Amino acid sequence: MNLSRDQLTTFLILAISALFFQNITYAQTTISGQVTEKNGSPLEGVNVYLEGTYDGITSDAQGRFEFSTSETGVQTLIASYLSYESFMMAADVSQMNDLVIRLREDVNSLDTVVISAGTLEASDNSKVSVLKPLDVVTTASALGDFVGALQTLPGTTTVAEDGRLFVRGGDAAETQIFIDGIRVFTPYTPTTNNAPTRGRYSPFLFDGITFSTGGYSAEYGQALSSVLLLNTIDEPDQDKTDIAIMTVGGGVGNTRKWEKSSLSFNANYINLAPYLAVFPDRNDWEKPFETFAGESVFRRKFDNSILKVYAAFDNSNFELTQEDNNLPDGLYFKLKNSNFYTNASYSGELDKNWQYHAGASYTHARNDVCIQGDEIENMENSAHLKMKLRKRFSNRVKLSFGAEQFLTDFTETYNNSFVSERYGFNNGISAAFTELDLVFSRKFAMKLGARGEHSQLFDQFTLSPRASVAYKTGKNSQLSLAYGDFYQQPMNDILKFSSDLKAQKTQHYILNYQYVADNRILRAEAYRKEYSNLVTFQGEFPGFDGDYMNNGDGYAQGFDLFWRDNKSVRNVDYWLSYSYLDTERLYRNYPTAATPSFANTHNLNTVVKWWIEDWKSQIGFSHTYSSGRTYTNPNMPGFLQEKTKAYNSLSVNWAYLISQQKILYLSVNNVLGFKNINGYQYASTPDMNGNFNRRALRPAADQFFFVGFFWTISEDGTDNQLDNL
Repeated sequence: MNLSRDQLTTFLILAISALFFQNITYAQTTISGQVTEKNGSPLEGVNVYLEGTYDGITSDAQGRFEFSTSETGVQTLIASYLSYESFMMAADVSQMNDLVIRLREDVNSLDTVVISAGTLEASDNSKVSVLKPLDVVTTASALGDFVGALQTLPGTTTVAEDGRLFVRGGDAAETQIFIDGIRVFTPYTPTTNNAPTRGRYSPFLFDGITFSTGGYSAEYGQALSSVLLLNTIDEPDQDKTDIAIMTVGGGVGNTRKWEKSSLSFNANYINLAPYLAVFPDRNDWEKPFETFAGESVFRRKFDNSILKVYAAFDNSNFELTQEDNNLPDGLYFKLKNSNFYTNASYSGELDKNWQYHAGASYTHARNDVCIQGDEIENMENSAHLKMKLRKRFSNRVKLSFGAEQFLTDFTETYNNSFVSERYGFNNGISAAFTELDLVFSRKFAMKLGARGEHSQLFDQFTLSPRASVAYKTGKNSQLSLAYGDFYQQPMNDILKFSSDLKAQKTQHYILNYQYVADNRILRAEAYRKEYSNLVTFQGEFPGFDGDYMNNGDGYAQGFDLFWRDNKSVRNVDYWLSYSYLDTERLYRNYPTAATPSFANTHNLNTVVKWWIEDWKSQIGFSHTYSSGRTYTNPNMPGFLQEKTKAYNSLSVNWAYLISQQKILYLSVNNVLGFKNINGYQYASTPDMNGNFNRRALRPAADQFFFVGFFWTISEDGTDNQLDNL
């Protein structure tokens, strides 16, 4: 067949075109399948596509998808959907037909279950916070003390004459405090009988507080009842200076911020002499309470890590004579104290799956005490060294482990006209811990841990298993369970006389329900604690001849309720907390098991904060009710067989913004003047009728009045100290 040139050209074009379109047809591959949840329910709207191409589609109402691609060979198929982990499959496109893809929930989402048994968060960064840092010092009854604010939370007991944290039937020594994960050995200022102490550390430098009332992490030890974790601010927002002028003293603070580092400090001087001259109390003061204290924190950021160095010091002294049934001229007491604490922590990432935290602290504390001419001088040097690593295997599996060392050197001398004695102890505790976090789904999570400790003083090894689980019962509610063993060395007042002992022990069982929605939170928690190996001794107080043994035991059980609401009433934020406590123990010099004198059966706290825009003011109210506490009446048979009347106190405060950066602050504790009784002191010998006379142990003052002026100077001209009041 003869073809012309034009016919040949047309034929070639048609042939090449046919061949080209045939190749395109042959290169098209169909990718299809269905996307479901783990339980088989179809997922609509899932993006399914080949990585690096424009080929893809979204799943329909039945979770099905189907699209064509011209890609060949091994490709990566991706399925992604909000709140679910992305699915990735690398295979030849010819094998991507009739797929069944099951997506797993993304456990990093905000609605994932959080283990909450025994833990109360006070943080701006936590998923679930019962308090914010602001609340710690705006609570009317707290007087700027973070411990005072925490005493309005469930699980705590009101012991007004002491001031420390008493948690779920445990005495104050059973709660330990940590700053940036490092132990604080002497967290409270020393005081005398019937005069409440305060926490040493200002809340101004902290942005997060975790208060574990029980069942806490295996990372922490040496606490039978609870731990309080304080975290310093990682990075301040600006340069500023804070000035405070108060009826009891004054203070100044300054923050400087550079590109990668910052330095904050505050210092304050307190002297109660002018206040007592206007409002005298029941004590006969030769030297009213006086203290000078300061804190500082330095921060330095690196590419993947941060260094923090924290230091705090305080020096205090006072001298007074207190009424005493057995001393006609009263009991003379004089105290001088100096305390220095510092810690350094370094934390960061080795890579995206490894994190580390290392730290150390050192404490030097000295007390010089004179009681009725008897001179007592004690000194403590303590240190804590810690290293922790955290490995992230996936969003669902994380492992933490570490080791730490506690060192304590305590000495005390006692002198009077007849005798001079010196005693003390040196102890080291080595510990290792590990904890595994398992998140099975957004509804179910588990934490398993163990802690081992060895005491150099006792040559004793203890092992503490701990476990917590949480299950999400609804969109806004969850249940948590926790169990753990906890060990703690006897306190210094025991160890300085005897080292032939072993660690005291508790076992915690906790059931927690939590509901969080629309700026409201409800927590209900039931618990039981079982004590064993508690220290007992003979005599009214620990001494050389105390015959110390670990044959004490006891229990504490009850339930706590907490409700907070800052939504229902405009500009009003309030919370209610109630605790029921049933406890008995045989320890110290108790002749029989009994409810301790520091334990209240019922505790109810109500806190209200009201912002009034027209007045430029925040007004606060705080009411505490506690049922009576036990005491021993020697005129009746039995031990700790009677109870005081109930404790009541209503406190109010008012913060007024004179201008944006100047605040006038007023507060009154126990504004209604309730005549509270902390207990009774009985005469050591009976009168001629065989009765032991008594006097009521009343607070040194029924009320406390406070006025302060607070002035902030900052870069933006708007920052103020309302957050600190």
